[in-house]
Amino acid sequence: MPGRVRKRSPLKAPGTAIHSEVKLSAEPNAERPYIALGLEGSANKLGAGIIKHSPDGSTDVLSNVRHTYITPPGEGFLPRDTAQHHREWALTVINDALAKAKVSLHDIDCICFTKGPGMGAPLVSVALVARTLSLLYNKPLVGVNHCVGHIEMGRQVIAYSQQCYRIFGETLDIAVGNCLDRFARVINLSNDPSPGYNIEQEAKKGTRLLPLPYTTKGMDISLSGILTSTEAYTYDKRFRPNGPSAEDSEDIITPQDLCFSLQETVFAMLVEITERAMAHIGSKEVLIVGGVGCNERLQEMMGVMAGERGGNVFATDERFCIDNGIMIAQAGLLSFRMGFETPLAKSTCTQRFRTDQVHVAWRA
Repeated sequence: MPGRVRKRSPLKAPGTAIHSEVKLSAEPNAERPYIALGLEGSANKLGAGIIKHSPDGSTDVLSNVRHTYITPPGEGFLPRDTAQHHREWALTVINDALAKAKVSLHDIDCICFTKGPGMGAPLVSVALVARTLSLLYNKPLVGVNHCVGHIEMGRQVIAYSQQCYRIFGETLDIAVGNCLDRFARVINLSNDPSPGYNIEQEAKKGTRLLPLPYTTKGMDISLSGILTSTEAYTYDKRFRPNGPSAEDSEDIITPQDLCFSLQETVFAMLVEITERAMAHIGSKEVLIVGGVGCNERLQEMMGVMAGERGGNVFATDERFCIDNGIMIAQAGLLSFRMGFETPLAKSTCTQRFRTDQVHVAWRA
């Protein structure tokens, strides 16, 4: 059953058959602390995090350093330029993480990196850094699924069964964060600190809910149509990119109205399919992860739904919601302690690495 917990931690269980790229000792020495370096670079954020698992079962975040590649308003980030940013900042970010954690690379037990999903060139750049450090310091590599990294930072999941995170619903085209980012470029919002954050702030000023496509298909959603429809409003004669003037009537459309309408409609779709998933498996807990999970309006809407069902919503702040190295370190170290290691020859990246393809050996 989903949510069932074994009486003892699988991290300290006797050795059993483990499906992995390489099978190591199934029961690592639990009498000493384990430390991992995590490297994240699947999109425009480069992160390095160091985490420690202590013998008493506690976990300590020793450092969590991040640097973002920011482009001018109205522009996205190209894979080639983003990869160059990651190469240029990798040593600075990693050294900063080591300094804040007060450890050296000799103290690290394993080096974890994002294997996918994500943008190809940035992923490869960070994987190259991970391989280089692995060879220089003779440390094992652990490839990590980006989405599983997000989930492990929260540690509560509504869809988990037979040591895999099960996908109940997904987007059929573009991701929610990608939808918001692309619309931010349409209306020339700043990319600093992030397009999604700036849309959230503009949406708070919106006063008009405009009709937009509401596309849920069973447990899945489609977002390309709503993005196109929202962009079409910017060509409407009622649209005022700089806000209303004294001569305008009440029948006008502002960028704030479009941000408000897009956010409300997309989040309503997410709440609907989440409630359906909760009903399906009988769960009363919702975990919101990923960059969009920082959005307070999404947390509020999800909280109302969960509250009506007698449930709870769990979310982290921007330190752990937005892409970061510590989530890769956490998921990678859990995997490493269960006997996983990624051989150098297989330390490649894949842009399409599904969450349900990961064997989550560390959970019951």
